Amino acid sequence: MGKREFHGVVLMSLCLWVCGVTASVTYDHKAIVVDGKRRILISGSIHYPRSTPQMWPDLIQKAKDGGLDVIQTYVFWNGHEPSPGQYYFEDRFDLVKFVKLVQQAGLYVHLRIGPYICAEWNFGGFPVWLKYVPGIAFRTDNEPFKAAMQKFTAKIVSLMKENRLFQSQGGPIIMSQIENEYGPVEWEIGAPGKAYTKWAAQMAVGLDTGVPWVMCKQEDAPDPVIDTCNGYYCENFKPNKNTKPKMWTENWTGWYTDFGGAVPRRPAEDLAFSVARFIQNGGSFVNYYMYHGGTNFGRTSGGLFIATSYDYDAPLDEYGLQNEPKYEHLRNLHKAIKQCEPALVATDPKVQSLGYNLEAHVFSTPGACAAFIANYDTKSYAKATFGNGQYDLPPWSISILPDCKTVVYNTAKVGNSWLKKMTPVNSAFAWQSYNEEPASSSQADSIAAYALWEQVNVTRDSSDYLWYMTDVYINANEGFLKNGQSPVLTAMSAGHVLHVFINDQLAGTVWGGLANPKLTFSDNVKLRVGNNKLSLLSVAVGLPNVGVHFETWNAGVLGPVTLKGLNEGTRDLSSQKWSYKVGLKGESLSLHTESGSSSVEWIRGSLVAKKQPLTWYKTTFSAPAGNDPLALDLGSMGKGEVWVNGRSIGRHWPGYIAHGSCNACNYAGFYTDTKCRTNCGQPSQRWYHVPRSWLSSGGNSLVVFEEWGGDPNGIALVKRT
Repeated sequence: MGKREFHGVVLMSLCLWVCGVTASVTYDHKAIVVDGKRRILISGSIHYPRSTPQMWPDLIQKAKDGGLDVIQTYVFWNGHEPSPGQYYFEDRFDLVKFVKLVQQAGLYVHLRIGPYICAEWNFGGFPVWLKYVPGIAFRTDNEPFKAAMQKFTAKIVSLMKENRLFQSQGGPIIMSQIENEYGPVEWEIGAPGKAYTKWAAQMAVGLDTGVPWVMCKQEDAPDPVIDTCNGYYCENFKPNKNTKPKMWTENWTGWYTDFGGAVPRRPAEDLAFSVARFIQNGGSFVNYYMYHGGTNFGRTSGGLFIATSYDYDAPLDEYGLQNEPKYEHLRNLHKAIKQCEPALVATDPKVQSLGYNLEAHVFSTPGACAAFIANYDTKSYAKATFGNGQYDLPPWSISILPDCKTVVYNTAKVGNSWLKKMTPVNSAFAWQSYNEEPASSSQADSIAAYALWEQVNVTRDSSDYLWYMTDVYINANEGFLKNGQSPVLTAMSAGHVLHVFINDQLAGTVWGGLANPKLTFSDNVKLRVGNNKLSLLSVAVGLPNVGVHFETWNAGVLGPVTLKGLNEGTRDLSSQKWSYKVGLKGESLSLHTESGSSSVEWIRGSLVAKKQPLTWYKTTFSAPAGNDPLALDLGSMGKGEVWVNGRSIGRHWPGYIAHGSCNACNYAGFYTDTKCRTNCGQPSQRWYHVPRSWLSSGGNSLVVFEEWGGDPNGIALVKRT
C-alpha cells in the first residue's frame, strides 16, 4: 500500500471512530467510548489455552462478579498454526468459543493478536517453523517475517469478522493489539525497528476492524493506534498524543515462577493502591495481568525454565478458585471506582496538596463529585483535612470518596485471607515401570555428522530431548592420570540440562537456570580400555520468548567437548563423528497413551524401579467424588513430564529447590517482582493441576517420565480447597 493510500485509510478509519458514523467504539483523551458513552473499564487477562473449555464459563463469571468489564487475552500463534497453513481452533485453542462465552456473560474482549506475545509462552508464541523460513529475521523490517505476520494477523481478524465478534458488528471485541512491548526492541535496533513499527500499525489499521488498535510500551505508536503502559505502576504514564486515553494494558498482579526460583507474590494492598493511583491521575482503562494465570500444559511454557504453574498470584488462582484477600479486595475497589464513574469520565482531576505526602485528586462537575485522598508515606499513618471532614489514612494508601464526602474504600484495608489446603485423596497407586535405555549410535533412526549441531535445528522442538553420541577409544598403553584418577570429561552446552552417560551409566547431570541457561559438565569419568560409548542427553526447558532476535539463540551441546588426562594430553572430541537421536524411545512409542503403553514390557510389584534415571512409570486411578480442583503432589520426583489419560499436564521439576533471598511481603512502597518472594528452600512447584474435565468416571491412566530419579511411591492425588 502506498503512503497516500495509507493516510487515506487512517483518516477514514479515524473518522469512522471519532465521528461515530458506523463504528461503535471510539476514543478521546478521557476514555474509550462505547456506543457514545465514555467508560472507565476494568479488565483482566485470562488466557484460553492456560485453562480448559470446561473451566471458561466459571472463570468468566467470577471475573464478572469481581467487577470486571473486559476480558483480555493474547492469541497464541504456535497453537493455532502448528505447521504452515494448517490451522487449529479446537479444544483449549477454540478462540471463537472463548470470545463468545465472554460475550454471553455480558463482558467485552480486548484481543491482543500480536502475533508476538512474549507471555512466558514457548518461543513467544511464534511457531518454530517460522524460524526456518528462508531469509527471515523476527520483529524487524524483514519481508519474509512481515509476510508471515500479516497473513496470520489477517487470518485472526477474518475469523473474528466471520463470527461477527467485533463491537462494530455487534460483538464483544472493543479493542485489538498489534505487536507487544516492542518499544525497547525498536530502541535497540534503530531504523529497521522504526520502519517495522510504522508498517505494523499501517497493516493493522488497514484490516478495518472498526475498533481501535493499541500498541503497549510503544511511545511512537503511529496515529490512530493508542500507546499504552505495562508495569507495576503506571500513574505517571502519558500517551503520545493528548487525543488518546490513558490506558494500562498490564498491571502485574504478581510474577511468574521459574523452576529453581522462589515464588513471587504481590500484596493486595499494593495492587489496589496502584490501580487507585492510576485512576486518580486520569487513567480510564486498567487490565490485571493476570486475573487468572492458569497452567502451562504440555510443553507450552517458554522463557527458559518457566514453571508449569502460571498462577501469577492472580485474583483467581491456578485452579480457578478465589485468591483471598486479593479477589475480594479488588472487587470492592472496582465497586468504589464505578460509583465514581460519572465524575471520572466528565472532567480532568484537580490536585490539592493536603500536607507532606498527602494529596487529593478531585473530579467535580455540576452533577457529580468524586475524590481520591492519598497518603504516599510508606511508614506513617496520617490525618488529612479535606472539605469539611477529617480522614484517617494508613501509609501507602488511597481512600475513595464517590460523593467527595464519604469514604467507601481504602486500598490498605483488606479482609481476611483464606487458608489454601492440598488434601490427599489417593496415594496408594500400583505403579509399573519401564526403563529407557540410553540411545545408541547404531540405531537405524540416528543421524551422524563430524560436528556438534545446535539442538533446535535438529529437533524442530518436536521433543525436549536430543541425544549426542560418540565413541571414545582408549588404547591399552594410553594410561590415565599419574595419580590414578580417571580422565576429566568437559562438555560445554548452551543449555538447558545435560545428562552424561558413559557406557550406559549415568556419570552426572548439570543444569542452568533462568538467569544463565548455559552450563558446563566437568568431572572425572570412568573409561575402560577399548571402546567407550559417550551419550549426552541434552534437554531443553522451553524456548526463549523475549529478547532482541531471540530466534538466533542456541540450545544444546555446542562444544567444546574434551577429555583431559590421557598421555596424549587433552583430546578434543568436538570434531569427531557424532550421532544424533531426536527424542526418547518412550516418546516414539507413545508410552503416555493407552495404545502405546502396550508396546513394551512393564515391570510390576517389588521390582518397580526407584530413583533410577530415564524411567517411565504408569498406573491407573479412579476420579474422586466432588468438584474440588485436583492436582498431583510430585514432591518425591526429580524432573520430566506427566500425562493423564494421554494429555500432558506439563513438565515436572519439583526436585529443583527454590533459591534466592526470601522476604516478608511488606506492601508499602515501590514494588518489584523480587520484593516479596516466598518458598525459599522449598520446591518451586510441588503440585501440578489435573483438570477435572480430563478425567473419566471409570479408570484413568497416569504416566510419569522421570529423567534423573524419583520415587513414585511418594506421588499423591490431592484436592485443592
